[in-house]
Amino acid sequence: MKFQPDHLEGVNSISRVEPGRLWVNGTPWTASVLVPWRGQALAWPVGALAELTAAHFEQVLSLQPELVIFGSGPQLRFVSPALQRSLIERRIGVETMDTAAACRTYNVLASEGRSVVAALLLPAQ
Repeated sequence: MKFQPDHLEGVNSISRVEPGRLWVNGTPWTASVLVPWRGQALAWPVGALAELTAAHFEQVLSLQPELVIFGSGPQLRFVSPALQRSLIERRIGVETMDTAAACRTYNVLASEGRSVVAALLLPAQ
């Protein structure tokens, strides 16, 4: 699947998603990644949903988003609210969807100038 979103200068975009790989600003990623609306995409050291801890969401919090789009992998799977407590307590919205849908949603929100972070799981193939 290839995306062609509108693009604001200096705003990250996810241009392509396929099983086990996605492209942020033309750079391929084959492992889980955090994509802030501005700045560098960051490796997110988690390989599977079962490995997530509250510390992983603290890393997301450090990017100071107003909204987090969590991509749970190839299927929609929810995370315990206890793991997302640091975001919820600061009234940062969290939406969960499969990773491909999360990428599409992130692109729309980022192109609107929103302070959004995509937290995307890319499980090992």
